[in-house]
Amino acid sequence: MSWWWSGAIGAARKNFANEDDSQPPKNVQSVALIIGVTGIVGNSLAEILPLSDTPGGPWKVYGVARRPRPSWNLDHPVNYIQCDVYNAKETQAKLSLLTDVTHIFWVTWANRPSETECIEVNGAMFQNVLDAIVPNAPNLNHICLQTGHKHYIGPFETFGKIQPHETPFIEDVPRLNAPNFYYTLEDMLFEISDKKPGLTWSVHRAAVIFGFSPYSMMNLIGSLCVYAAICKHENVPLKYPGTKAAWNCYSVASDADLIAEHQIWAAVDPFAKNEAFNCSNGDLFKWKHLWKVLAEQFEVEYAEFDENEEFVSLSERMKDKGPIWDEIVKKNQLAPTKLEEVATFWFADVIFSGECMLDSMNKSKEHGFLGFRNTTKSLISIIHKMKDHKIVP
Repeated sequence: MSWWWSGAIGAARKNFANEDDSQPPKNVQSVALIIGVTGIVGNSLAEILPLSDTPGGPWKVYGVARRPRPSWNLDHPVNYIQCDVYNAKETQAKLSLLTDVTHIFWVTWANRPSETECIEVNGAMFQNVLDAIVPNAPNLNHICLQTGHKHYIGPFETFGKIQPHETPFIEDVPRLNAPNFYYTLEDMLFEISDKKPGLTWSVHRAAVIFGFSPYSMMNLIGSLCVYAAICKHENVPLKYPGTKAAWNCYSVASDADLIAEHQIWAAVDPFAKNEAFNCSNGDLFKWKHLWKVLAEQFEVEYAEFDENEEFVSLSERMKDKGPIWDEIVKKNQLAPTKLEEVATFWFADVIFSGECMLDSMNKSKEHGFLGFRNTTKSLISIIHKMKDHKIVP
């Protein structure tokens, strides 16, 4: 069955929302464990996996996150488990009971000041989950591991210090000679699949992700929505806080729903097993064009990039805006949040300081995945969702 939902997924979700989701799916075929269910892709998986026409289903879904379940995640028919997977004892106590899991979707990560520390904490998290699930879930048959473009350019701390791979990135290039927690997680994945007969894997290397999650540590669009709302509130133009190169160059993005579809495809299609894939929308964009769209959506004055102006990063522009955000939340009766909870301006600074990072989707298409997204429409959709959930005005 052809299922790449670019046109039909909205209707499918609308129909599903009218069903009684208080009961688990009948005749469950697959059981998903989403590690990072409130993250930017985890939230999309939680929305898509329970749909009645999702391949491999009907799916029963467990969702794991460190914090209590947020209000914007409550509509998803997911068995929510609050668990800090960095805590080995807590992970073992809570997740070893999930003996019916058939698929793990690893869509979480933890940031630390150095890559050595990132390797330690993310490796420990992954190992804790594997130790709890693999010995106790006899029908576990696939693990999806989400990584990203840092596979090709290196971790944040090495930017400008090592030579990245040339674009467009392709999946079979050798690893860079630099520490990278993505490599560590891949090696752990390969090792566990070798030890457990019948266990397959897939790796999904996303570009910058366009998606909805106020809890994401790298939510670029959410941060830009907050920035635009502050500009609107202060009645100032929406200025681009980046470099000329980033303003003008071609870029690619990955819609969170598309990544979720890509992972589900790899989880159920035999031709996608034991492979690493890039995952981006399949089109190109320039920030100089999307900036106009962002300004229009928030009815704020659009400003062309001016290379003669002194460069000021977004983090610097927003460093004292906490009280302003509090005013915006109160004035517009938004969901109660603090600025640091809904914006990751440091990540926007990373994206807006570089040049183009393009990838190739040929391998995915050759293996049978034909999904795509229009990046401009993806941006608009996420902005609407941010507004609908009262995260921004």
